[in-house]
Amino acid sequence: MPAIVVYYMLPYIFNGVYFVDAGDADQLIKTFIDISQKAMSIYMIGIGASIIMSSLNALNEIYIHLDFAGRVPIRGYIQVVQFLVVLIAVIWVLSVVFGFELKGFFTGLGAFMAVLVIVFRDTLLGLMASIQLSANKMVRIGDWVTIPSRNADGTILDITVNTVKVENWDKTITTMPTYSLVSEAVQNWRGMEESDGRRIKRSVNIDIGSVHFCSDPLLDRLENIHLVSDYIKTKRAELAELNRKFPNTELSVANGIRLTNLGIFRKYLELYLSKHPDIQHGMPTMVRQLQPTERGIPVEIYGFSSEKAWEQYENVQSDIFDHVLAVIPEFELHAFQNPTGADFKQLGKRND
Repeated sequence: MPAIVVYYMLPYIFNGVYFVDAGDADQLIKTFIDISQKAMSIYMIGIGASIIMSSLNALNEIYIHLDFAGRVPIRGYIQVVQFLVVLIAVIWVLSVVFGFELKGFFTGLGAFMAVLVIVFRDTLLGLMASIQLSANKMVRIGDWVTIPSRNADGTILDITVNTVKVENWDKTITTMPTYSLVSEAVQNWRGMEESDGRRIKRSVNIDIGSVHFCSDPLLDRLENIHLVSDYIKTKRAELAELNRKFPNTELSVANGIRLTNLGIFRKYLELYLSKHPDIQHGMPTMVRQLQPTERGIPVEIYGFSSEKAWEQYENVQSDIFDHVLAVIPEFELHAFQNPTGADFKQLGKRND
């Protein structure tokens, strides 16, 4: 208001003021009034732009405290509007200083669009990326993301038009262009966090040389394991009935159908997981045999832990495989491991 009052009062204040012995006094007064009015105009433009910028910042501060603010951030859009406000204010100030019309300026602005696109390339790409991220709900503040190309693995702290901040688990901050979330591979763990469980997918390699058919003494001993006791008894009865159709089953183990120690081991793991309190039983759970390699036969456990927090999840997974590795010898199986220095030393002692 003071600037508006001064702007319109200047001609009346200096109207009728004359300087003695100054032939160009009127021209000086007009020049002074013109400069003063331009200064007031620039001041009003700056104040107006500042009010709009502050109002937008206040709007963002109010919005981020709403419940759904993390899912639909608007800071990127506010920054775009603020950028346009500043751009318009600067052009308006230049028109006041140099006395050109805004209509003519914007008409000629088309010739400089190529230059503007180059100068504001990242901003334009970031604006389009922000729109896509919000419209498609791809990522949001608080999501755990993994971006291999940027060595980023952590939680999104902030999303703006130009940059995205990710706090890694080692507490470092990775800053990257916003459009990288659209143009590069991004693994978002939100689906896991919102689901009922977190996946366990890990295998143990079994030495192929330790796989064999089960003898009756071995089956008798394995029947003492309560998880597979009923399974073995049922299978032994079924196979005994089936093997009556095959001749000479007593002459070779290749004749007829027999149980293997690896097959019983897989069944034991299935039953073990079905009874485990930290496995999410409403989700897929299986124990499968993968393609044999030079490192043995991988037996993979695939399931979902009901514990999703990182520390608890790792504890559950470690407890399961601690048990798996410890129980393997009970089935006369051996976990595969490349020879170590201790193995070669033991071999040398035997040769001596």
